[in-house]
Amino acid sequence: MQFFTLVLATALALAPQPTYATHASLISRAHKIAVKHSTGLARDLRLAFGGILVSDPQSSPSQKAYCVSSSSFSNSSLSSGTSSSFTHPSSSVSPTGTKSSTSATASASVSSSPWKPISTYSGSTFFNGWSFWDTADPTHGTVQYLSQTDAQNAGLALINSAGNAVMRVDTTPTVSTNRNSVRITTNLAFTEGLVIMDAVHMPTGCGTWPAFWSNGPNWPAGGEIDIIEGVNDYTNNQATIHTSDGCSLPTSSTSQLNIAGTVVGGTNCAADQTNNQGCGVRSNSNTTFGSGFNSIGGGVYAMLWQDSGIQVYFFPRGSIPSDITAGAPQPNNWPTPMASWPSTDCNMASHFYNHSVIFDTTLCGDWAGSAWTGTGIPGQDQSCAQLTGYSSCASFVQNSGASFSEAYWEVSSVEIYQYQS
Repeated sequence: MQFFTLVLATALALAPQPTYATHASLISRAHKIAVKHSTGLARDLRLAFGGILVSDPQSSPSQKAYCVSSSSFSNSSLSSGTSSSFTHPSSSVSPTGTKSSTSATASASVSSSPWKPISTYSGSTFFNGWSFWDTADPTHGTVQYLSQTDAQNAGLALINSAGNAVMRVDTTPTVSTNRNSVRITTNLAFTEGLVIMDAVHMPTGCGTWPAFWSNGPNWPAGGEIDIIEGVNDYTNNQATIHTSDGCSLPTSSTSQLNIAGTVVGGTNCAADQTNNQGCGVRSNSNTTFGSGFNSIGGGVYAMLWQDSGIQVYFFPRGSIPSDITAGAPQPNNWPTPMASWPSTDCNMASHFYNHSVIFDTTLCGDWAGSAWTGTGIPGQDQSCAQLTGYSSCASFVQNSGASFSEAYWEVSSVEIYQYQS
């Protein structure tokens, strides 16, 4: 901001007796110069503000968010989720896409919401502000994540004709080791906020383990919030939090938590005390994950994180609140959340901070691999071993490239808001 002010002052000083139009032109030119230099400024700000946390939205309006480099962010792992589950009908949306972003913003309506956008990812610039993970998979999947250049050259990361971001798994018939995929992380880090994601398609099928989540530093110290997660042919989404010791749900009662989902795996959220399982909540709807989600044209997921707790909401296509589509979210007016973790027995400020948002699709690994022969989860009436004829997940992934034609994300937008009273 100081840089922009200096540029503007200099430009105005050099223009004697400017007219209104001249002022507007100079302001526009100064803005463009400032934007051009924003990358370097952001890098300096990361160093200067690396330790700043965002305050409670109820206690202070001066919340902050900042950018972090991918190299300084922790290489966290997802939950092994041995008791996880999801539901999964069959149908899909073409990767060419039929839906556009839901984030149509009207300035009048935006001003009516205390939740203000701090970052928006959509359209042709969707991938700006994300870092591509290109090192080993922390969850031990049969996967090789690609750099941005390699992913785009291979057609695994692109913006389609509908203006949506697509992140695919490679469908080469056979591979000798790991199969190529995409994992991206926002450079923005924030503490407390509202994340809204609109997607028309998510990865599905045996061997897949897609997730949309946020994560803090020094896992699990900074906390992990899995907004969307499932494996293989599951059809019911599971949202989960993973924390350091001392965080738990006060009850597993659906009515007492006032949620539309079901608590699975217990109430202890500490990763090291639950074999990385954390405390999860499974949706009771079979259109919240996998092929069921795809069959309805997807929808919107929202994660609300405040000092009072964390909630995850799902709105199917056709039932998205108008305040979300207007870019003026009003969470207090939304229906019952799918999942909720109140601060009753979990101090949010000490267990969750400095989160970045992540998309990934791993293959096999700690969860999809271990569930390869399992059944009984919604959508998984037969095991993947029975369905594919392969005794191991890794062998299937290496030899069945065509099976991953539906293993892609198609995302219209991701918006991150913070409370400003």
